[in-house]
Amino acid sequence: MKKLTLLLTLLVFAIGNAQILEPLTWSTSVNKISDKEYELVAEADIETNWHLYSQYVPKEGPIPTTFSFKSSSNYLKKGNTKEAIGEIINDPVFNMEIKFFETKALFKQRILIKEKMPFSVYATVEFMVCDDTRCLPPSEEGLIFNIK
Repeated sequence: MKKLTLLLTLLVFAIGNAQILEPLTWSTSVNKISDKEYELVAEADIETNWHLYSQYVPKEGPIPTTFSFKSSSNYLKKGNTKEAIGEIINDPVFNMEIKFFETKALFKQRILIKEKMPFSVYATVEFMVCDDTRCLPPSEEGLIFNIK
């Protein structure tokens, strides 16, 4: 009985001290380019010792960062989502050369306005973050860009 009590105590302690890791937060902003063109900016703030992968990674590599924009009669996407320069390293987790971002990552998508304003653009970003020894499961987060 003492062994069972000890085991349950250790289990409760381990669960109570489990930490949910969220080493990345997203924010959005909008830049007006002209009366009909806007730039949607998604910024990832990344905690120290973690990194976010590029939209472009080799096969057999990590899950790339991917943006999906909800269709709307208010706008048209102009081109593909562009990303900041980032850093290319030989990744120890995947044992390959991969582009990733540390500290901050900027992604920009231009849109052409078709209808009256204001309105919101809804998007989803799928991403994966790793440190030098482990990766967290891929995550999805909803993003909202307010066009005024």
